[in-house]
This record gives sequence, C-alpha cells and structure tokens, in this order.
Amino acid sequence: MRIPDPRAAPSPAASAPPPFREVLTDALRYWEPRRIGYNAVLTLVVLGWVAFTWAQFRGAFTWSSVLALFVLAVLANVCYCAAYLVDVPVQYSAFRDSWRRRRWLLWLIGVIFAGVIAFYWLADEIYPSVQ
Repeated sequence: MRIPDPRAAPSPAASAPPPFREVLTDALRYWEPRRIGYNAVLTLVVLGWVAFTWAQFRGAFTWSSVLALFVLAVLANVCYCAAYLVDVPVQYSAFRDSWRRRRWLLWLIGVIFAGVIAFYWLADEIYPSVQ
C-alpha cells in the first residue's frame, strides 16, 4: 500500500474552490462585453421587421409603443442575466477550466434563442395588432 507524501502538491480535484469574488469578476468580465452583441442581434431582428413592414408599422409608433419597446428591451436584458445562473455554479465545479473555454456556446445558444423568441413575438403578438 502506498502512503501519499504530505509534502506533495495537492491534486487539482483536492484544491480549494476559488473565492466568490474571483468567480463573479470572471463572469462579469466574460458576459458583460458580450451583452452588446446580444443587444445588437435583437436590435437587428426588430429593425428588420420594422424595415420590411414599414407601411404597417408607421402608424404604430406612438409614445406608448416606444415605452412598451423599452420595457421589452429591459426584460430581454434581465433574461440575459440567466447566463450567470449557469456560469457561476459551473465555475465552482471540477469542470471550471473546460467550461471557461466553452462557455461561448452558451452565449451563442442564448443569442439564437433570444433572436427566435423576438422574431416569434414580433410575428405573432405585435405585427397582427398593427395591421
């Protein structure tokens, strides 16, 4: 039977988890710059709908519709924060290093999902009411 040497460096699995401040800082540094791309994609979806259906949307632009658009934009950004609900706990797991290399996939899937939801919402909920 082999007895482990107490002077040997601990294995990565036995190392202490990173401090919460470090994990949160890493998450903020990763996700917040990408919020601009997320908002750009959603803006392009909305502008595309408005551009292609301008004849119908022209009369729908009022102060109340601008307020509703602002509320929807805020809600979209609240939904973007769901990435933190996945990112922070996974950084405390044994998969932290591989997760940090592959979390762009979560961003990509989230942006595509948000774009599809925005497209659907415009097509099914907003566009029929402005025709």
